[in-house]
Amino acid sequence: MVDELHMARASELATSVQGSTAPNPWVGALVVTADGRRTFEGATAPAGGPHAEVTALAAAGAAAAGATLYSTLEPCAHTGRTGPCTDAIVAAGVARVVIGILDPDPLVSGRGVTALQAAGVEVTLGVGAGQVTEQLAPYLKHRRTGRPWVVLKLAATLDGRTAAPDGSSRWITGEAARLDAHRLRARSDAVLVGSGTVRADDPSLTVRTEPAPARQPLRVVLGSAPAGARVRPALELKGEPAEVLDELGRRGVLQVLVEGGARVAHEFHAAGLVDRYVFYVAPALLGGDDGHPVLRGPGAPTMAEAWRGRVLSVERLGDDLRVEVAS
Repeated sequence: MVDELHMARASELATSVQGSTAPNPWVGALVVTADGRRTFEGATAPAGGPHAEVTALAAAGAAAAGATLYSTLEPCAHTGRTGPCTDAIVAAGVARVVIGILDPDPLVSGRGVTALQAAGVEVTLGVGAGQVTEQLAPYLKHRRTGRPWVVLKLAATLDGRTAAPDGSSRWITGEAARLDAHRLRARSDAVLVGSGTVRADDPSLTVRTEPAPARQPLRVVLGSAPAGARVRPALELKGEPAEVLDELGRRGVLQVLVEGGARVAHEFHAAGLVDRYVFYVAPALLGGDDGHPVLRGPGAPTMAEAWRGRVLSVERLGDDLRVEVAS
């Protein structure tokens, strides 16, 4: 039970830096002294900075000797932009390391555990593995496929419309839902829209929260953004959705948030490329069949062929609902 509680705290630390660490994973770590009375915390810094384990060890100092270190992800045993975390752990005199899951990166993938055990450090693996696997799903997908995790965000009325017949869409949802959508942007490494959305709405695609985020996500436009568009500077890409994801993966994007419009949303959905759907549903009705649909394009010809996902959560945000669905 003690291990699970400490790993849960490490997971909270990891969540606090999601969206700021790419292409590295967001990891949380704790150093608990041998007598169990003091705890020192760390989380992954932006790329080039110290990993979570090293930050926690630095905070602990001499107190790390004989301590237990908790890390949501297997510590690295190779030299990249920083030195091996396993070397720092061994040098600090840590007696035991508790790990959530193994790192699938070919440069790590069990080597961290082997290095620790070879140095006489006790290793416990798999504590909180389910929670950590879900938390690091974007990173795990990127390392295994080379593509980012795709979140499709949609705001709609109860009758499934994203805009009125005249194209107006501000605001479907209330302030609480819009603030949550900004938090979702903050946890993403890139935000993607089609050029039609840029021309129609001129979005900035920035994160506007308090406090301001340490880093804004990469802004991606499918097609070309007009000169003077607020989304600039942006990465402009052409090609099929799968090709776009390959390019973003090569650029180290771990999670991309697809925000529209309806045709772009349909393209990613129809190609089976969406990992998570986040719907913000407002208690509003346009009341006809001439409003803009959530997805614009050919759909399933029969109910038997309808796409079906799995509801992960339903949350009330002011007067609106946030529904998250897994593919």
